[in-house]
Amino acid sequence: MTNPTHYRFSVQWSPRDEEYVGTVTEFPSLSWLDANESDAFAGIRQLTADVVVDMLAAGETPPQPLSDRDFSGKLLVRITPELHKKLATEAADSNVSLNRLISARLARSA
Repeated sequence: MTNPTHYRFSVQWSPRDEEYVGTVTEFPSLSWLDANESDAFAGIRQLTADVVVDMLAAGETPPQPLSDRDFSGKLLVRITPELHKKLATEAADSNVSLNRLISARLARSA
């Protein structure tokens, strides 16, 4: 069963709304506005819990929280042949595998 407290919650100030907005990554359409940061967090958590209960009652499957997912470490990325050649050449010049070169670059930018 999905645990609604495992979802990825975020609270940020919204200059446009002049309030804090709580969001949840796994439910991009949900948000909660409040003048108080803590209340925005509590609001989005409760809203998410309510939505999960409603989904289960309707026979729907809520999204699995990112924190509960298993990741294989495999990622297929399509790039242009020109970029592929450039990266492969750079990897060869550096005496590392293409995978290691790309992994290092991704790690630096994450």
